[in-house]
Formats: sequence, C-alpha cells, structure tokens
Amino acid sequence: MSNLSYDNKVYNLIKQGLDATSLRSKVIANNIANVNTKGYKKYYVSFEETLKNTMSSIQLEKSDKLHLDGANVAGKISVKQDKSTSMREDGNNVDIENEMTNEAANTLLHNALLTQANSKLSLTRYVITGGGR
Repeated sequence: MSNLSYDNKVYNLIKQGLDATSLRSKVIANNIANVNTKGYKKYYVSFEETLKNTMSSIQLEKSDKLHLDGANVAGKISVKQDKSTSMREDGNNVDIENEMTNEAANTLLHNALLTQANSKLSLTRYVITGGGR
C-alpha cells in the first residue's frame, strides 16, 4: 500500500510540474507581447525554487499514524514580477532573446514531464490489464 502512496505522490508532483510549465508558457508569452510597452516589468513563474526549499526543510518524524509527515507539502506555483531596473530608456526590462530561450527550455521541460506522465499511466494500465491479456 505504501508503494501506491509513493506512486500517487510522484504522479501528483508530475501534474504540478505540468501546471507550472503551462503557467510559465503563458507568462512568457505575455512578456513577449509587452516587449515594446513603456515601463512594463516582466513576470516570471516561481516553482522549482520553492519546491527545492520545501523539500530540503522537511525533516519531520512520526510517532503516531495520525501525525502529519509533511509528505503532501510541495512547492508553491506563483507568478512574481521582476521589478529590477532596465537597460532600456523606456523602463521596460523584457529581454526578447532571454524570453525566447526561457520558452524553449520550458517547452523541453513540459515535454519531458508529459513523457513521464504517459509512461506512468502506461505502466499502470499494463499492470491493471494483466500485461495486455
């Protein structure tokens, strides 16, 4: 039963990663659309950093089966604004080349997560059907 719980946690983490990459793609597209908007400050999605911080800070010990173990705690997906100054005179801090690079990397991550989700679902289907009999 604990293996099922572990598999469920992994699958939920993959789903959360897909949600983050989907939101990141929208945020990057919005940044690109505003590349020529005077005073616009770019936005970014924070997920991996909070996930890493959360996972490294969890060191809980259970002495009773009803105690929380921190296993359901995961990184928070949030959109933040980069209010740093700009090299441009109009105050806009969007770097189109950087945004395009970020979008390409985000697409690769999204595709890798989709592959992982599909593999997990295929394996589950295989086990349930008894090997395709």
